[in-house]
Amino acid sequence: MDWADFGVDLHLELDASGGRRAGLERALRAAIRDGRLPPSARLPATRTLATELGLSRGTVSAAYDQLVAEGWLVARVGAGTEVSPLRRAAPAPVAPPPGPAPFRYDLRPGSPDVGLFPVTAWLRATRRALAVAPAEAYGYGDPRGRPELRTALAGYLGRARGVLADPERIVVTTGYVQALVLLTTVLRDAGTPAVAMEDPGLPFHREVVRRHGGTVLPLPVDERGARTDLLGTGRLARVGAAVVTPAHQFPIGVTLHPARRHALADWARATGGLVVEDDYDGEFRYDRQPVGAVQGTAPEQVAYVGTAAKTLGPALRLAWLVLPARLVDPVVDAKRHLDLHTETIGQLALADLIGTHGYDRQIRTVRRRYRQRRDLLLDRLGRWPGLDGISAGLHATVDLPADGPTEAEVLAAAGARGLALGGLGPHRHHPAGQPGGLVVGYAHPPSHAYPAAVDLLARVLGADGRS
Repeated sequence: MDWADFGVDLHLELDASGGRRAGLERALRAAIRDGRLPPSARLPATRTLATELGLSRGTVSAAYDQLVAEGWLVARVGAGTEVSPLRRAAPAPVAPPPGPAPFRYDLRPGSPDVGLFPVTAWLRATRRALAVAPAEAYGYGDPRGRPELRTALAGYLGRARGVLADPERIVVTTGYVQALVLLTTVLRDAGTPAVAMEDPGLPFHREVVRRHGGTVLPLPVDERGARTDLLGTGRLARVGAAVVTPAHQFPIGVTLHPARRHALADWARATGGLVVEDDYDGEFRYDRQPVGAVQGTAPEQVAYVGTAAKTLGPALRLAWLVLPARLVDPVVDAKRHLDLHTETIGQLALADLIGTHGYDRQIRTVRRRYRQRRDLLLDRLGRWPGLDGISAGLHATVDLPADGPTEAEVLAAAGARGLALGGLGPHRHHPAGQPGGLVVGYAHPPSHAYPAAVDLLARVLGADGRS
């Protein structure tokens, strides 16, 4: 219609999908938003607009009323309906996040092969679990997690990882990071915020602790694992907790020596300190049976953290804490005030998967696949003198010779050929002056790309006789 009599010239395109009234509302909102109907512009009377658009007067009146209620229009007694004088600017455009680096192959650590997620088994477990779930399972839940999953985890962790796990001491969390946040929060509130963390270790986890009130102190790592014999001495004299990866240290890959395991438990008993055992990939050991958890020898001193991120996939956001008795209530309270509870449907499905032994089958399947990948890495880099952490886990560490290219140079050379690798330097608390190295994840590339990725790694290193 021609709006010239009302101070504006406007053409409305009505999209009647969803109803005529909704179409008129959308058209008027769009005209106001993009400035075709400026602030304070007077709109035609409902009878006039209805006649021009071929709508009922009631439809136009209802559309006006809705836009008045939303603040787009203002209705004045005796003065008709006007566009709100408040200018509605379009939201400022937001730059998209940077895209992934243009690598052909990615051997950076940290991710499993998500293509191995057991889709069919998970769907079956979800159907079975939902078929028998009580109605209250769909409401707000217990901060500790669903009892079905806590019970299933207690049995599984006891037989598979040697963890002494009572269901009442288990708290299901939204991933490992949330478990670390909860423990850091409790330590901070108890006045013991100093946390010893392995050096080298994952820098992101150090930042998580710092951002939630913890003070991070480096705990050196050598060929026997974390230097737990140093706890209680020097700068580590007053730490309230020690975060360690005993089964497969990240990123060096060593297993914590028995003497160091004893020293860790002895320190915690003597000082009341807390051991945070990060068992991120403890199920993946290739040359002998998996090493049992430290928690099994000192359940009142160790907060054990496990996760489904590597065995199933990070998308599930499911992890679990097995806590000393004294920490159950404060951790549950912290969880309640953080996000109330972890989502329920995934918990029910995982409980079913564990109870029907589908979880065990999945672990056997992916362990076999990852061992094959580990073996291929060993075959391609067989001439390389420094390859560590190969007995377990999803990554290996490649030492670089002191008289050869630096870590940065090797990473740049690999990147120039389309290969993404992890460097050891960023994992160190203070990297200056430390020897360089590579952290190679062999789980992430899809199966069809993995052999070519490892061949390219060998060429970059000159381990195949070429450079």
